[in-house]
Amino acid sequence: MKKIGKKRKHAETIPEPKKELVAEERPKRTLLGWKDKPVVNENEADVPTFRNKEKVLITSSRRINYRYRHLMLNLVSLLPHCKKDSKVESKETKGATLNELVELRSCSSCLFFECRKHKDLYLWMAKSPGGPSIKFLVNAVHTMEELKLTGNHLNGSRPLLSFTTNFDKDAHWKLIKEMITQIFGTPKDHRKQKPYYDHVFVFSIIDGHIWFRNYQISCPHTGADKIDRGGLEKMTLIEVGPRFCLNPIKIFGGSFGGPTLYENPLYISPNQIRALEKKKKSGKFAKKVKAKTRRRMHEMSNPLEQDEFADMWKE
Repeated sequence: MKKIGKKRKHAETIPEPKKELVAEERPKRTLLGWKDKPVVNENEADVPTFRNKEKVLITSSRRINYRYRHLMLNLVSLLPHCKKDSKVESKETKGATLNELVELRSCSSCLFFECRKHKDLYLWMAKSPGGPSIKFLVNAVHTMEELKLTGNHLNGSRPLLSFTTNFDKDAHWKLIKEMITQIFGTPKDHRKQKPYYDHVFVFSIIDGHIWFRNYQISCPHTGADKIDRGGLEKMTLIEVGPRFCLNPIKIFGGSFGGPTLYENPLYISPNQIRALEKKKKSGKFAKKVKAKTRRRMHEMSNPLEQDEFADMWKE
């Protein structure tokens, strides 16, 4: 028989206290994107480096017209740093919904196409979550499929932004120019963009409206990869599309709302224009009715004399 030895007593293991998990501090958000953490250099002082991480959320309201939907898709193809989302119900609480969507999709700006009465298109251009935001009325819409222009630039290439000198006159135009620069300008080293320029976005102010045009930069080639210096002077612009006109309505201090910073005094809503057209048409009908009543009154006050030869040929 083998003797069974006694089991040794194991030392009691004391569980180590759990370390509290602390989330890292989020980098500060700016108008152009997120600020990276400061780079630590041994020789130089701590200098914060900035990297543009601008992302734009593009969405629309429900019951949008097919023409306006095609315009939205054209802008999605022109902006490689944008993200497209599903339609949002156009209600009073759309601002909170859109701000939440922008945060969920990790974007910093939003372009919201709001269609009303299947006729009128409004464009919201907003920086989330702090603002500001601008509301435009979109007129003179012509999509790329409709125009069928000869221009053709590479998909995903960076655009040059061209502004007229009118943008530097007033404060509200300067703010609109800065918003357009941040939203339509493709960030450098973006993963979906090409590292060269071959088209230009032109924003010009005419009669208080912003007109948008997209042109391809065409250069003559001599068969080699490089372009001669003389050929740079022969560069031409070929329009690509789309075309649209922005009429600024209001500028708000917050995102999709807040205090009103600017209001366009020359803005007339499409409902008022349609009401004036109806009044003109109703005025024409009222004139016809008045003319008929005047004619009847004139005939009653001036009756014709009976003709003595009227019954002569009757049997």
